[in-house]
Amino acid sequence: MSPRVSGIIPALMTALNDDETIDEAGLRAHSSRLIDAGVDGLFCLGTNGEFFVMSRAEKLEVIRVVVDEVAGRVPVHAGVGCIGTLETIELARDAAAAGVDALSVVTPYFAAASQDELYTHYAAVADAVDTPVVVYNIPMRTGVGISPALIEKLSRIPGIVGVKDSSGNFDTMLQYIERTPDDFAVLSGNDGLILWNLLAGGHGAVTAVANVLPETIVSIHREWSAGNLAAARAAQDAIRPLRLAQRHGNPNTIMKLAANLAGFGLGPCRAPFNQVCEEAVQEVEQVLEACRTAGIH
Repeated sequence: MSPRVSGIIPALMTALNDDETIDEAGLRAHSSRLIDAGVDGLFCLGTNGEFFVMSRAEKLEVIRVVVDEVAGRVPVHAGVGCIGTLETIELARDAAAAGVDALSVVTPYFAAASQDELYTHYAAVADAVDTPVVVYNIPMRTGVGISPALIEKLSRIPGIVGVKDSSGNFDTMLQYIERTPDDFAVLSGNDGLILWNLLAGGHGAVTAVANVLPETIVSIHREWSAGNLAAARAAQDAIRPLRLAQRHGNPNTIMKLAANLAGFGLGPCRAPFNQVCEEAVQEVEQVLEACRTAGIH
């Protein structure tokens, strides 16, 4: 199962209409745009997909649309993590029935969970479905981190095939790689660590910037795979200005702004996470113009 969890997997943004309803046509167009750029998979309903402000029915609508549009061209990952285990299992089963190829399960949030509670949570989800499960570690958003010791333990559970690490701590990701089998996929959820993940023995990335600069992100993996490390490093460095612009606000709000300024027509983020300052707009516009001038796509 794990070979399907590798390479460059955009954290797919959810296209919305101005009234914040799901824009099916926009979601379809964006999914195919990224596939045409050469990505290795799509991950819907992650942080950049705004899962945290969607109802269960809306999540299933997004999954249905993406699976239908992709039509088997690349694997589809779907975020199904909820606060409770039972709710996570129910959504995981529905997503699996809808045809997704992998289930991304973020740690329970709001209420603090111990490492033992996280183990039983993930074990129960993996036991309840036949679809591969990818653990999602993003402690700055959820308030709980997954220790390398726990990842080692989880990697022994049949059905749990990888982890997306968005901690931004390279040592944590490195320990994930060192303490798990070679076929256990360790993916960088931090766009600044894509190349370093690959060089350390990781399997790729779930990436926000790929929504805006997909060809450049794809080239990091392709150049690394071909042994062209200088070109891979140049591509990795090229995305830094856009990443730095995220300091102006909620990172996925800034990134969706960039996608819209690039002409992708993905609509607003859902309120209240839909406000950006003029300074952010100006900086993102300047970054995108510099990218166009430099041939960065």
